[in-house]
Amino acid sequence: MLPFWIALQFLSSLPIRLSGMPAPQELGRSLLCYPLVGALFGLLLWGLNGLLGNAPLMLHAALLLTAWVLLSGGLHLDGLADSADAWLGGFGDRERTLSIMKDPRSGPIAVVTLVLVLLLKFCALLALVEQQQGMALLIVPLIGRSALLGVFLTTPYVRAGGLGQALADHLPRKTGWQVLGLSALACVVVAGYAGLWALVLAALGFVWLRRVMMRRLGGTTGDTAGALLELLEVLVLVGLALISA
Repeated sequence: MLPFWIALQFLSSLPIRLSGMPAPQELGRSLLCYPLVGALFGLLLWGLNGLLGNAPLMLHAALLLTAWVLLSGGLHLDGLADSADAWLGGFGDRERTLSIMKDPRSGPIAVVTLVLVLLLKFCALLALVEQQQGMALLIVPLIGRSALLGVFLTTPYVRAGGLGQALADHLPRKTGWQVLGLSALACVVVAGYAGLWALVLAALGFVWLRRVMMRRLGGTTGDTAGALLELLEVLVLVGLALISA
């Protein structure tokens, strides 16, 4: 259970406290639990969606989005903001891009990117709530956090040392691919055709974003992994809203 608690502490704002620093092997195994954390988020959002059944539609969608952001503590949005600044300000240079991502300040492009992503998520949630497509709340957080496992399985980690390096070095890769397969199967079982469509969109988005990271950085960082999660979530939400219209 320790890898799950490590994953939940890192990926969520829930009050999880661990006694001491986990061993690197446990950190690596915690990546296998990222999809499970996504499934937990999905269940919580799905439950909240049921409780908000009589709320006005716009308020309903706004509260769902707020809960979604609060569950992760804005962790991945922070990575998206840093990556957006770095991609524009890096001018195609690897070292400059990495340096900008370490700067805690956010520039105009980061703010614009966050506003657009949250606006798209809100509008997609509004459409899905109106269409009574609550299953999207179950599978999208699962897909997003499975993508984090996928990026560590397929992409070199480019910052030496730290938590990300320990995750990459000690990830059980064979088990990781099995977990990804089970996560994909769960999406199809839960959502049927819509789940399959969501997986196709996520896979296409993942391949393109990974290619962008490899061309600029030669791999991934924690910030770019968070950005990938947020962009895939908004891509899948918008896609599901469009096919349900």
